[in-house]
Amino acid sequence: MTQRVDLATVMDQLAIDALITDYARAVDDGDWGVYRGLFSPDGRADYSSAGGVEGAADEVADWMEQTLRLFPMRQHLIVNRSLRFDALDGDLGDTAQVRADYYNPMRMDPESDAPDFECGGRYAFSVLRTRTGWRVTRVVVHEKWRRTGGSGSTKPTS
Repeated sequence: MTQRVDLATVMDQLAIDALITDYARAVDDGDWGVYRGLFSPDGRADYSSAGGVEGAADEVADWMEQTLRLFPMRQHLIVNRSLRFDALDGDLGDTAQVRADYYNPMRMDPESDAPDFECGGRYAFSVLRTRTGWRVTRVVVHEKWRRTGGSGSTKPTS
């Protein structure tokens, strides 16, 4: 590879990393317009392993907007990101797969000191290079555990 190709790959990696970070911030901030804009027009999201819905990104954003109102404090961290570029029509680099672990504490009572709900698992993102930048074509949540009510007991979910 030439240095120019290496630089393009690094730039794509940084852009995809920013896309995943923007995804976390949009969910945590409840910015559903930004959330919708992170997806390709046919983008889909699947939260069914976490007790949620699966569907078009717009429909899922509507569901999340209603559901997450219960938790005025949310912050999820997306870590241990692994990125693999795929071939699309014979060209390497126009699609990619991202696997990333998440930890998500949420709180119902803004006056409380502890989260009411915590969960963790792994995201599987499929992303596509578009004319407007990298966009999510599909995200699947694989919840692995959850803890509710500050009980201290953790329950596997898969």
